[in-house]
Amino acid sequence: MSKLVEQQRYMCAIGGMQTVVAIKKAVPILHSGPGCGTMVSGFFERSVGYAGGSTAPCSNFTETEVVFGGEKKLQNIIQNTYKVLDTDLQVVLTGCTSAIVADDVNSVVAKFADEGKPIVFVETPGFKCNNYESHSLIVNAIIDQFVDKFRDKSLVKNPKLVNVFASIPYQDPFWKGNLEEIKRIIEGIGLKVNILFGPYSKGIEEWKNIPHAGFNILVSSWFGLEIVEHLKEKYDQPFYQFPYLPIGGNETSRFLNELIEFANTQNADICIEKANEFIKNEEIAFYEEIDNLATFLLEFRYGLPSFFHILLDASYVLGMTKFLLTEVGIIPKEQFITDKTPEIYQKQIFDNVSKFSNKRNIPIFFEPDGGLAQERIYNTDYEGRGLIIGCGWDKELAKNKGYDFVSAGLPSPYRMIFTTTYIGYKGGLRLIEDIYNTTLISYK
Repeated sequence: MSKLVEQQRYMCAIGGMQTVVAIKKAVPILHSGPGCGTMVSGFFERSVGYAGGSTAPCSNFTETEVVFGGEKKLQNIIQNTYKVLDTDLQVVLTGCTSAIVADDVNSVVAKFADEGKPIVFVETPGFKCNNYESHSLIVNAIIDQFVDKFRDKSLVKNPKLVNVFASIPYQDPFWKGNLEEIKRIIEGIGLKVNILFGPYSKGIEEWKNIPHAGFNILVSSWFGLEIVEHLKEKYDQPFYQFPYLPIGGNETSRFLNELIEFANTQNADICIEKANEFIKNEEIAFYEEIDNLATFLLEFRYGLPSFFHILLDASYVLGMTKFLLTEVGIIPKEQFITDKTPEIYQKQIFDNVSKFSNKRNIPIFFEPDGGLAQERIYNTDYEGRGLIIGCGWDKELAKNKGYDFVSAGLPSPYRMIFTTTYIGYKGGLRLIEDIYNTTLISYK
């Protein structure tokens, strides 16, 4: 039985086109109705990239193609795209209609691939999964159909080179800043990073180098796990997983220390002394600002947030909850994971949360329906000043409850985000700034 979900916070499978958009000079080609691209463009807003958003090539599936098939039309779109755009990679994504009529898209794409064209095909009908899951489908398809062609089996893997999989491009509005920061801190301890997406990646050249990495790093509660498991099987690359976003001093240092230990089991030969010096310097800079924060908290004579709710994906809910509880001192109340986490991953997430505190139970709810999550918050009352960290849907709820509000997810019409990060030492400080700035701005 179908269920209506109120307040959409993610997309259907074809929303994974943003994974392609985030790769330099890669172009998604939609074999779908024209409404699919428009819907994706509208949800992600400022997300055009090289040829995404409303500029993405599309076969514009109509009633004619439903009756007679759209393979010829798709072939023409691909040919014309090569004529008009200077592309390093094309990724053909299918919508619901073309999947239902069973167009043989794979054969169409295979003809171009046999000619040496850099092209990949992925089935992404909306009824298959959401874009958190299709992100992995698309990455694995690029690896299997494109990257694998450039694998040099004679090359010995570089034990210091790692492939990193973390924030999903555009679905995480902070993805550019997050990937920049995670690349910076991992390279700070002595590793080399294929970050793969965004302006800090070398684009397709980095993707071609994926098989030659010593191991992979996954920074996520669950999405992206299929990628690193696939690479483990395909290229015999082990992986290290940190189960949420490392935010602030404690968790970022733990992430890096665990990574150093893992990397050296993979013969990365990281210089412990230099890595520890990097971590120490980062901690000094971070905790200097935390000392300044303590002075502010002691001297501020008005109400500051004493508890919070978060309505975001699992990696953010866990990362922010751990940071705000242990390093900022704000108490977590009901927390809502809105990414439709598959059931097989939920127990592990519960187990991780249970380790955050031995004195406090943190209520976690897997609730993709934003309306139901908001209803629960609306019907609960606590003493003190509250804070909601969510998306644009949650601003009115915060206003009605008299809570402070930080916009940190999609849709996010009340905030412009370019390269802001919430990951690492710098990201922790930025999150503190955003929280207390919303408090201070309310005073006149």
